[in-house]
Amino acid sequence: MPLNIQAAVARKQDGDLSIEDLTLDDPRDDEILVKVVATGVCHTDLVVIAGHLPTPMPVVLGHEGAGIVEAVGAKVTKVKPGDSVVMTYNTCGTCPSCRDDAMSYCYEFFPRNFFATRPDGSLPLQAGSDPVHGNFFGQSSWATHALATERNVVKVDATGDELALMGPLACGVQTGAGTVINALKLEAGKSFVCFGAGSVGLSAILAAAAQGASQIIAVDMHGSRLDLARELGATDTLNAADEDIVARIKEITGGGAAYALDTTGLTPVIRQAVEALAPRGKAAVLGAPAPGSEIIVDNTDFMSTGKTLMGVVEGESDGDTFIPQLIELWRAGRFPFDRLVTFYPFSEINRAIHDSHAGTTIKPILRIG
Repeated sequence: MPLNIQAAVARKQDGDLSIEDLTLDDPRDDEILVKVVATGVCHTDLVVIAGHLPTPMPVVLGHEGAGIVEAVGAKVTKVKPGDSVVMTYNTCGTCPSCRDDAMSYCYEFFPRNFFATRPDGSLPLQAGSDPVHGNFFGQSSWATHALATERNVVKVDATGDELALMGPLACGVQTGAGTVINALKLEAGKSFVCFGAGSVGLSAILAAAAQGASQIIAVDMHGSRLDLARELGATDTLNAADEDIVARIKEITGGGAAYALDTTGLTPVIRQAVEALAPRGKAAVLGAPAPGSEIIVDNTDFMSTGKTLMGVVEGESDGDTFIPQLIELWRAGRFPFDRLVTFYPFSEINRAIHDSHAGTTIKPILRIG
């Protein structure tokens, strides 16, 4: 019979969330019931609340969940009750991208993650007799319990406070770090510049340091974030409001960066990222510009210097292998992503969201169980 849970429900655009008593369906044959220990607050959640994506409301969001498996469906073999897991993005498993182990480019990425229904259109959550949209990113982890599948749970060797820390590895942290390691394939001894020093950008800076980049340049407009970037491995920091960024990057690197990353989604900044590259340099775009935005680059510069500009989703990460890799780097002291984190009680989710918007917190994590 359905399980009584508590969840944070978004009922209107730009409104506060309400923690409500809901019921959650029993797991189907291919589903996994997870008791959520903690879950991150990600920029993508905030974009949905702001109404910038067509995710229907009312909805339970949250897509950086960590917890303990409580029950599994009859067809599940990957995990068992009692296992610690992180819940990451969802994929179909059958499209050409999934078959090529390029899951972050799943042909069904948008419906599987943003439509907030099961693939068959059903809803696993109810408020009394009223349906509530769930299955956001295959989990809806802003709740005491969530349903996931074998496609988007990653078994981890962590319990207690360690497990509570792991949720952001499932999206924001793996997006930044994975872009550096998996997509750009940053080589030791080469230079890297990151535009934007939020949680994704700082995760990328941590990864660049772990990869042995010779120069790591952080660009942002917030002095406190630039200070933290330097503590986490940036060799140089630039305030975008004060300087000719492209000229300064070329001066610092002696002709341009080998790798550049934009996390802002601002098309003029993306152009700066491309212009700041050395010949044969590679730039990656993570931030999501407004629909219909166009990226404009100087064609002569772009073509004649052999530069590359690529879009990246979820750091091109296979969670089953990459999340444990990040955990090992963290345990070895080479990837201190815990420096980005501030914990909040679940009851203070609206404060966590406010602090994230204000920039006073880099990566909020909600303690739930």
